[in-house]
Amino acid sequence: MNSKEKYKALIDIDKDRIVEMAWEDRTPFEAIEIQFGLKEQEVIELMRREMKPSSWRMWRERVQGRNTKHLAKSLIDDFRHKCSRQRSISYNKVSKR
Repeated sequence: MNSKEKYKALIDIDKDRIVEMAWEDRTPFEAIEIQFGLKEQEVIELMRREMKPSSWRMWRERVQGRNTKHLAKSLIDDFRHKCSRQRSISYNKVSKR
C-alpha cells in the first residue's frame, strides 16, 4: 500500500491524533509507525496535507534534527517520569485515568 492509499484509509480522528503526536517533542516517529503504520516520510507528507503552509514550515524547522523524534538517537529512556494527568496510550486506544 503506497502513502496515498494509507492517507485515504485514515479517518479524521486518526489524522488528528497523528498530527498531535507529530507535534509532541518526545513522541518518536517509531511510535506513530507502530500505532498507525506510517513511516517518517509518510508522516511528513500527512503533516504537509493537513496543516497550513506556515504551520508546516514551523513544524519542519522544529522537528528537523531533533534527536527525541527518533528512538535510536534519543537519550530519553522509556522509564522517564510521566505526569499523573497524562493519559496512557496503547495501540491507538486512549484510556481515561
